[in-house]
Amino acid sequence: MKDRLNQWGAEKRAFVFLIDFECQQPKAWLVDECSKELQYNFQGFSNHEYQKNRCAVELNKFPISIEEYANKFNQVKQYLNYGDSFLINLTCSTPIELNLTHQDIFENVNSKYAVWYKNHFVSFSPETFIQIKNQKIYSFPMKGTIDGSIPGAQNIILCDEKEQAEHATIVDLIRNDLSKVSHDVKVNRYRYYEEVQTQYGIIGQVSSEISGTLYADFNAHIGDIIFSLLPAGSVSGAPKNKTIQAIRQVENADRGYYTGVAGYFDGTTLDSCVLIRYIDDENNFRSGGGITFQSDVMKEYQEMIDKIYVPIY
Repeated sequence: MKDRLNQWGAEKRAFVFLIDFECQQPKAWLVDECSKELQYNFQGFSNHEYQKNRCAVELNKFPISIEEYANKFNQVKQYLNYGDSFLINLTCSTPIELNLTHQDIFENVNSKYAVWYKNHFVSFSPETFIQIKNQKIYSFPMKGTIDGSIPGAQNIILCDEKEQAEHATIVDLIRNDLSKVSHDVKVNRYRYYEEVQTQYGIIGQVSSEISGTLYADFNAHIGDIIFSLLPAGSVSGAPKNKTIQAIRQVENADRGYYTGVAGYFDGTTLDSCVLIRYIDDENNFRSGGGITFQSDVMKEYQEMIDKIYVPIY
């Protein structure tokens, strides 16, 4: 598919892309020919006329036991002890009961990005994968979440040593990734704090902004650029290759489109998201977080559960 995207980019034809974590089921459409089964909203660039009905969310979640989670967590810790990785993103699948269809969620959700792929998934992601504008490429890795209602939440998470180490690892990884496709790579903002409203309250999130300058003919290599940055560092870990092998062993199943990417390119401008905050076609909510030497199993288990929400309010 890279060659097709490179050709469309060279011709400055607008297209939409959807790529799974394993890069086994990549899909792309010219914007005018996009499948009706894929509905998207990339921060306002959308192929759907919304029919918001302000429906209330009723969500019940049935997470795995702490014992089952601890088993996976300890396997991850073994890989860390072996020195195969510094950071491994561990994710779980949680059955949920929901009073809304995936289309209802897509049409009413409050999020930066929303993608509904009929009979596959709905994702309402707060996380940008990459953006391209004015020949500059940007990435905004998100690493670190906290209950925003806790007094002093922002100060707590920004001063947390484990969170600091985890975020620094991912920022370094993304800097290296962007250096493969651009020059003059810089960290413009480091560990800034934002809040997201959910039906349960406020979630605090920590991100950084990294940028690089692309070469003049970048549009003719847009497919190469996208695929060379996959999978997204924030949802895999560092170093990537060894970490991905560990993820496959511990999770024991393909992620599919979960933690893959989706986005659009119009010939000069690109926007895209990491497919997190994700519900599959069997109503399993996928969530997780980064594990390091300093991680605490109970905190990570709770974070995995806290990320199960639908931001409709």
